[in-house]
Amino acid sequence: MRYEGSIYRPPSEAYSLIIQVTIGCSHDKCTFCEAYKAKTFRERPFSDVLEDFKQARQHYRQVGRIFFADGDALCLSTEKLLSLLEAVREIFPECGRVGAYGRASQILSKSEAELEALREAGLGIVYIGAESGSDEVLSRVCKDETAEDTIKAVQKAEKSGIAASVTFILGLGSRELMAQHATKTGEMISEMGASYVGLLTLILNPEAPLYDDARPGKFEMLSPLETLDELELIIENTNCKSDTVLRSNHASNWLDLRGTLPGDKARLLSEIREAKSNSDMLRLGFMRRL
Repeated sequence: MRYEGSIYRPPSEAYSLIIQVTIGCSHDKCTFCEAYKAKTFRERPFSDVLEDFKQARQHYRQVGRIFFADGDALCLSTEKLLSLLEAVREIFPECGRVGAYGRASQILSKSEAELEALREAGLGIVYIGAESGSDEVLSRVCKDETAEDTIKAVQKAEKSGIAASVTFILGLGSRELMAQHATKTGEMISEMGASYVGLLTLILNPEAPLYDDARPGKFEMLSPLETLDELELIIENTNCKSDTVLRSNHASNWLDLRGTLPGDKARLLSEIREAKSNSDMLRLGFMRRL
């Protein structure tokens, strides 16, 4: 298998076979993200991907899950995705699920029939970076999508039978928009009805465009305690009508939090409030990473 540059995958795909079907990110404008700056976006030829599939088959007797990298493989046309999924079925008949990153706009651009066809072909989950429920925050970080775009995309994917795993970033609103970011994010989690929600905490690498703005008076990063305040406000503003698995266990987070909303809301809030008065519950700074 041939990998180009750094490879990123969701925590839940830790034991998946990762295959680059695209290189880089088709958007690559988000100011908080440096992940794909060293790559020029392009689609890999089907023949190259197929060769990687066949090489992986020679090395692995059992492949339960496959993840299509890079940053937003769902940008591929439905026809190309179906061809890739068909190859997966032929070469890895034991594979139970294929996952991929995707933008809300890419889901919305596909018809319900196309999404259902992708689900039937093996696409079981799509990971969506919502980042914030605040349109002001999204505009400032050049996401080029609105909260409503993501809500509609999540609901469309879930209706088709494809699970949506949606990520939000603690601290993305800076100290200035902290309350708005948290309140709107909690409300968005309630409305969209995703199967999974993941929370990670903003860590800026020097290559990220936002890095140079991270200073007093421009973009003020949150302290660990402020991050917990924001996390608490997010959970307080959730009112989920169906079960949503929530995880704040990403390595970037100060506090490891796991539960299902709405059932575990009271417990999650209790754990956050306990952590605010007991720093021993927090992850040590040197252990936090992206």
